[in-house]
Amino acid sequence: MKYYSTNGKAPYASLKEAVTRSLAPDGGLYVPEQIKNVPDSFTENIQDMTFQEIALEVAKTFFGDDIPETDLKGIIYDTLSFDCPIVKVSDNIWSLELYHGPTLAFKDVGARFMARMLAYFTKQETGTINVLVATSGDTGSAVANGFLGIDGIHVYVLYPKDKVSKIQESQFTTLGNNITALEIDGTFDDCQALVKKAFSDTGLNATMRLTSANSINVARFLPQSFYYFYAYAQMKRLGMADNLVISVPSGNFGNITAGLYAWQMGLPIERFIAANNANDIFYHYLRTGTYEPRQSIQTIANAMDVGNPSNFARILSLFHNSHENIIKAIDGNAYQDNSISQAISKCYKDSHYILDPHGACAWLALTDGLQNGEHGIFLETAHPAKFKDIVEDAIGTALTIPKRLEEFINGKKLSIPMTNRYEDFKKYLISQQNNAGRKE
Repeated sequence: MKYYSTNGKAPYASLKEAVTRSLAPDGGLYVPEQIKNVPDSFTENIQDMTFQEIALEVAKTFFGDDIPETDLKGIIYDTLSFDCPIVKVSDNIWSLELYHGPTLAFKDVGARFMARMLAYFTKQETGTINVLVATSGDTGSAVANGFLGIDGIHVYVLYPKDKVSKIQESQFTTLGNNITALEIDGTFDDCQALVKKAFSDTGLNATMRLTSANSINVARFLPQSFYYFYAYAQMKRLGMADNLVISVPSGNFGNITAGLYAWQMGLPIERFIAANNANDIFYHYLRTGTYEPRQSIQTIANAMDVGNPSNFARILSLFHNSHENIIKAIDGNAYQDNSISQAISKCYKDSHYILDPHGACAWLALTDGLQNGEHGIFLETAHPAKFKDIVEDAIGTALTIPKRLEEFINGKKLSIPMTNRYEDFKKYLISQQNNAGRKE
């Protein structure tokens, strides 16, 4: 399958080119030239399949023309070494728990898949591939741990100073090895801008081999479609798959875009709800048809603190730039910090279920938007303990910290402070490349 740029000014690319380049030469995002439907027999019998079996069938529709099934199966089964269960929270509402992977966040799925796919495509090549990733929270930890120790790949994690939780920060600043954490004096949008500018810098790209592990990379966001199909399979086992609505906490919009791709492939979903925090750029677009990016503001649901969501371009492409068609498939809502905190408290009081701030935003949007006769799933995207202070204040009781998080917390912080000026970032990257060349 070929991939084209959302900007429409770059040549079509192969899967390998799309994955290793990440961003198209014209600055656009790669998208598949076609979205193949899954067979009717697949959704009819999906309740009898395992998570890995479901993921393999979905992956074959995107990647089967480029990767032999045996190799693709190996990537899938190695990626999905953990479960993503649905848990009943209240009448007609379930949580899809996406935090049972190595870093306790939903991005483990996409990050681990991309790491293995990139290693597959570059295993016969020499030289280092440099992975640039901007993070507002969980992306950094998932990508860093997904790529940790992989030969021939060095990861640079850019994160905004004082704007991620200490536990999240510890998950990617304590690793060392082939992982370098850069603490940027700015916002997530500044971090993302640095990454995008690096990809458009022809001089830098002539010196270094660059790719991204953000959801701008097709190998990061497309695998997230796997767990939407798996959630449907679990609901079907319960006899609750009719009139299914899925609420997604939305920041850079890779997650909900993957869900929309699953829907276009034939996943029987009634509609989606995009849950925003105070960074309500997409919610404003749904109401007005006008897209107005702006500087992000800091909230307690920090992974959603995005003022110019990259994957909005993919949503526009998917719906042929039609606001009318988009609002038929997606509802939305937006919530301030106090509402999110109150949601954590209320859900715990009513159902004894503990939400993280991002899942709370999605739960709140679902409870506000679910209609009679509908069944709802919200995505619980990170373990609540990653936001320990916020959650404990809301529920009034102490959380147990998982052992995996404790190990990160006790590690030594190794990050490098940096301004948000591109010239400083570029100078640092070139110095690292020169040092690597001298070592070789």
